[in-house]
Amino acid sequence: MYHSSGMDYSRDTGTVLIPTRFVWPYGGRSVYICGSFTGWTQWPMTPVEGCPTVFQTICSLPPGYHQYKFVVDGEWRHDEHQPYITGNFGSVNTVLLARESDYLPPMLSPQIPPGSNMDVDNEASQRLVRVSDGGILELDLDISRQRISGFLSTHTAYELLPRTGKVIALDVDLPVKQAFHILHEQGIPMAPLWDFCKGRFVGVLSALDFILIMKELGNHGSHLTEEELDSHTISAWKEAKSYANRQSNDGARTGPRQLVHVGPDDNLKEVALKILENGVATVPIIHGSTKDESYPQLLHLASLSDVLQSICRYLRYSLGSLPVLQLPVCAIPLGTWVPKIGESNRLPLAMLKPSASLSEALNLLVQAQVSSIPIVDDNNSLLDVYSRSDITALAKDKSYAKIKLEELTIHRALQLSEEPYSPYGLSQQRCHMCLPTDPIHKIMERLSKPGVRRLVIVEAGSKRVEGIVTLSDIFRFLLG
Repeated sequence: MYHSSGMDYSRDTGTVLIPTRFVWPYGGRSVYICGSFTGWTQWPMTPVEGCPTVFQTICSLPPGYHQYKFVVDGEWRHDEHQPYITGNFGSVNTVLLARESDYLPPMLSPQIPPGSNMDVDNEASQRLVRVSDGGILELDLDISRQRISGFLSTHTAYELLPRTGKVIALDVDLPVKQAFHILHEQGIPMAPLWDFCKGRFVGVLSALDFILIMKELGNHGSHLTEEELDSHTISAWKEAKSYANRQSNDGARTGPRQLVHVGPDDNLKEVALKILENGVATVPIIHGSTKDESYPQLLHLASLSDVLQSICRYLRYSLGSLPVLQLPVCAIPLGTWVPKIGESNRLPLAMLKPSASLSEALNLLVQAQVSSIPIVDDNNSLLDVYSRSDITALAKDKSYAKIKLEELTIHRALQLSEEPYSPYGLSQQRCHMCLPTDPIHKIMERLSKPGVRRLVIVEAGSKRVEGIVTLSDIFRFLLG
């Protein structure tokens, strides 16, 4: 017989053979498999790359019932976590392979180890560890996460620093209105805050701050007028915001939120986890002061996109060893999806029509704690996306003083945010889309591009919105 990817056929009989993966995930120095299909002779198993405690081999078997067990460091063993019976050879595991008509072509697993005469395919684990109809395997997922986690843990934030470029920081004594005008002109959604009196970075001013300010201006009971906004400083706004937070927490002394940052020697896993755990878009990379430097140095604003670029470069020539990343996005629990009929357990995906008011959009961005909202037509086909950073466009020409949030439509607000150029080489395309059938590694590549923080999952042809996947979704999936 011979072996290939997918189903095999015996040269002599024409019998269909199914490449079947057997796994021993419990360690050992040498591991063999014996079974009814080997004549109970020992066939070697090889460690999985990047996971030396997991051994695997692929055997091409005819459909039907088979028995097998393992020889680990010279001792007969069986996997107690898989089906087993007691027979002539003691306790043995069992596997029942489907008939040809029931066979579903599997995704490819890691490449064939040197010297192995077994084809590598993960159909075997269909019986043993498959956890969803889409084809994701617990073992493959664990292996993929371990390899990516190992890569992130051995590379540092220093590697994220660009060769050229500039980083913008804002003085806390700068007027709020001027600060947001700078954010808009520079095409950035946020900037670190520097306090000269304290000699350190004390926080970040983001588009969310401007959203909250706009909502306060729209509140008739607000004590902050448009004129005051011209002279109201960032520090005054932050203090007022901190006071409001304490009041909303029944007087609890929460204090101002501390600046989340990393150092150049922190590893990439720490960078990603800090962003995820604190719900921020970026973290400043700050080099602490030394004997020769009186102030800390702001080196870069690190984002999940930066980290994902590093992962994609690492995976460029080793995708075959991470089969989970070859699965379509619709096959795994990733992203936020429009609930289907009967799926009452899914949260609805926030979407708005272009005729909705800007006030509705801002309320939804804050209450749903999302960074963007798909804008759709009456058939839920994608037209545009309104994101938090779009709000800074209202700083241009003092537009915020001329509008009423309840009367300005999202369509008009998006027109105000259109620019003829894109600073810093960020993508000018507003709607970044993908299909439900796109593989995870392709989605990772698109999300790793500068300026792309999310992909709207649409139906082919109609562009009907089916879901949305973000950078945060990818990292929560990869890091478990």
